Amino acid sequence: MRRPGAGQTRRRGAALEEAILRAAADELTESGYGGMTIDKVAARAGTNKNAIYRRWPNRLALGIAAYRQLSTTVPIPDTGELRGDVLELLRGANRHWSSPLGAILRDLVAAAGGASELLAQLPEQSGDAAAAPWLTVLGRAVARGEASPEALHPRVATVAVVLLRNEFVMRGAPTAPDDVLVEIADEVYLPLVRKRATTPG
Repeated sequence: MRRPGAGQTRRRGAALEEAILRAAADELTESGYGGMTIDKVAARAGTNKNAIYRRWPNRLALGIAAYRQLSTTVPIPDTGELRGDVLELLRGANRHWSSPLGAILRDLVAAAGGASELLAQLPEQSGDAAAAPWLTVLGRAVARGEASPEALHPRVATVAVVLLRNEFVMRGAPTAPDDVLVEIADEVYLPLVRKRATTPG
């Protein structure tokens, strides 16, 4: 673990914050949220606990900030039809929630409980970030006449991924079988967004 040597310049501001976040992200990757401690992060970053607590009030806040360093942007599918796009988005989300990084996310969500202000800091839980890909595919579907314009609302748009998330968070499933994804798409999501859809031409 790195500690500043006698000849090193003391880090401050953004440089120190970046070192702490990198150390916390490494701890999450190696040990999961359950194994990440403020002591370990401080030792790895070559700083002290007070420097961490001045920036993040507790382990959960630091864990969420570090997770943001690990998350990546997933390309938005464009299969040419709404059902294909919905299934691709669900399958991508399922792969993520089933992955080691997804396990960290599930632990953070569980630890946050009902703390909406903390959950909103997670990319997958933030309203705008979570809705963006779904609004994109729905916008295309509306233009093709496959969906009702009324579907272009964040709460409607994200129904499918919220149902998938419940499989992990509420039921504790390690992954969702593909037939569950198809059921979410065909039995719930597509009938909802196609309501009052207009026919092209």
